[in-house]
Amino acid sequence: MQDSPSLSLSAQDCLVALMVAVSVSDADIGTVELLKIQSSVSTLPIFADYDEDRLSIVSKTVFDLFEQEDGLDALFGLIKAALPQRLFETGYALACDVAAADGTLEETELRLLEEIRYELEIDRLHAAAIERGARARHLS
Repeated sequence: MQDSPSLSLSAQDCLVALMVAVSVSDADIGTVELLKIQSSVSTLPIFADYDEDRLSIVSKTVFDLFEQEDGLDALFGLIKAALPQRLFETGYALACDVAAADGTLEETELRLLEEIRYELEIDRLHAAAIERGARARHLS
């Protein structure tokens, strides 16, 4: 996948990829998680000029990478190459929102969020605040 010259991710694609990765990490892509991704892309200012048709392309890219042995490393390589550092916390916040959307956090989701924190170099204190906000927004 990463050898494909046509695979060029925008910053918004990277944010979508992080959300999709969290959604598929527990091997159960829930409707609530998919609705959360769609809602985020439809309403957040960062996605104002985003072509929503790219959702399926980015999702397929994530699915394909997750089928490869080093797919997660490849995904993070693509994301870190295309996502500006100023959007690292935004990416983590969106990933946390998707993870919290269905009201349960599976162990695989927690491990992936930990990996995202590490790869995007999110300060532990900032991460805790982002996680707390996601939890508060998704309480029922």
